[in-house]
Amino acid sequence: MNPAAYFHRLEPDYNRPVYELPAKLLKRIRRRMAFLYGNENLDGLMTELERVLQVYYAHKSEVMISWDSNFDPVNRFTEKDVILITYGDLIRGAHQKPLKTLAEFCQTYFKKAFNTLHILPFFPYSSDRGFAVMDFEEVDPQLGTWEDILALKKDFKLMFDGVLNHVSSKSRWFQEFLNQNPAYIDFFTVFSTRTEISPDHLKLITRPRTSDLLSEFQTLRGTRLVWSTFSHDQIDLNYKNPQVMLKMIDILLFYVRRGADMIRLDAVTYLWEELGTTSAHLSQTHESIRLLRDILDAVAPHVALITETNVPHRENIKYFGNGFDEAQMVYNFALPPLVLHAFQNENCRVLSRWAADLKYVSPQATFFNFLDSHDGIGVMAVQGILSPAEIDRMALKVLEHGGYISYKANGDGTDSPYELNITWYSAINREDGPESLDLKIRRYLASRAIALVLQGVPGIYLHGLLGSHNDADAVLEEGSTRSINRRTISKKELRAALSDNKSNISRITSALLDLIKLRTGEHAFHPNALQQVFMVSDALFVIQRTAIGEEEKILCVINITGIPQVVRFAKDAIGRKSNALTDIITGKLYKFRDGNLTLKCRPYHILWLKGK
Repeated sequence: MNPAAYFHRLEPDYNRPVYELPAKLLKRIRRRMAFLYGNENLDGLMTELERVLQVYYAHKSEVMISWDSNFDPVNRFTEKDVILITYGDLIRGAHQKPLKTLAEFCQTYFKKAFNTLHILPFFPYSSDRGFAVMDFEEVDPQLGTWEDILALKKDFKLMFDGVLNHVSSKSRWFQEFLNQNPAYIDFFTVFSTRTEISPDHLKLITRPRTSDLLSEFQTLRGTRLVWSTFSHDQIDLNYKNPQVMLKMIDILLFYVRRGADMIRLDAVTYLWEELGTTSAHLSQTHESIRLLRDILDAVAPHVALITETNVPHRENIKYFGNGFDEAQMVYNFALPPLVLHAFQNENCRVLSRWAADLKYVSPQATFFNFLDSHDGIGVMAVQGILSPAEIDRMALKVLEHGGYISYKANGDGTDSPYELNITWYSAINREDGPESLDLKIRRYLASRAIALVLQGVPGIYLHGLLGSHNDADAVLEEGSTRSINRRTISKKELRAALSDNKSNISRITSALLDLIKLRTGEHAFHPNALQQVFMVSDALFVIQRTAIGEEEKILCVINITGIPQVVRFAKDAIGRKSNALTDIITGKLYKFRDGNLTLKCRPYHILWLKGK
């Protein structure tokens, strides 16, 4: 159980001494605020920022203050950490709010494998399945209440979404802008005419969509055009206005009070807008993340930031900063398309080479390893790793498997694939193919095993855990290709499927839960345990993990093909002293003979070989 679970006060305690920022942190935060907003009004901004921190701190109990003071960031993540990703209402029960249903289901079926829940945006929203937030501080009443969220902390750490980039056009903030309330006029990036952005500047701007950048609205004072990176209903916030930054800091600390252990910074790539630039990955964006990190380190050090940036890998890893000053976790966006590419082609050469080049970040930061998400499979991260032709071929195979392709505008009048909308099971397996169900399930499990063995913290989307197939009906009903992987499930039907050991759902879920439970018991799978990739065969993904400060190692061998493979390892090459290794999945013993270990791998075979 998370020790921080119950120790925020509902009311602030102002009888205690007022919190003061340590001098070193105060100096650093002041420097960051000056970088973003200049020195002219810096004293006033710092006074207000300190007030926000003091109000948050007054909600902490003595127990929590003591716990935070002894918190060791090096042990923030361990091999015990596995994250289940879900919407609050993916599982629906009769006569019960979805968050209560989710709590009961996760406590019954999943808590022995997962210790963290990422509940996708559970706020009132107007579109984009929660990511057009109308009120950042309320739980959607159709889902439940804040009390339901806190109840989940009895068994899980929690990840909340910080949707910092934009708000719903139906939000109170934007409605006040339409009313031309002076306090909100500068909350958004606004133009009176389209000619205020030159065509050359427009071409520079990085977009994850093909829609118009500027959305037209009628206000009390006439027509205004507002910057909207994602859609007409998602209006970008203007972080050049320090009041926006102060408000969002207040909201993030409110999330901490309400139980957040991790905060996912959604679409943070596009946080800061500057004409004449790409308006992506700007130095001001990185400095904003550093500012948030410093604030959490000061008053809530147990809370981690995780950046969601579906961008080329070389840009993605920059959100670690120096390993100590930006995100503690970064979505490993290159992993899903590279694993899909490996299984589509039955060749893991590119995947293995990329994995071998992954650099250790720091003892305080690591990757978030996932394969599928509520959105689909992003492909931006493999630009420069896979060729445009390889990405196109991968996308065409997804179409053959019943999926869809979402595109982005390139600025030169062309579009290119941005995201593949499909469930992971359907991406890996062609549902109308002639292969046996057993082979399809083995292929599926083999693909998922790769995300479980890499350095970092693994996460699984609920539909990925269940092995869900494409939901084409939802796409037609909701008019969104992303709906293909967001089907709502009946609690009664899901219980029946999990209870039937012959059902696809039961076979896949049980096998994955077993693998996860094994993983969480092994020090060699600590997020920062050493990893070494062996390029022994294009048909075999081979990685060895070594426990921190120990001789214990686990050699992971995964056949990514439907063809039996034989591989031989020299004892010296894999640094082993013992004469035999044990597969922790099956308990089978594998012996070295004449200094060599020979493995016969069945199609889609997974081996986790442990020993010294």
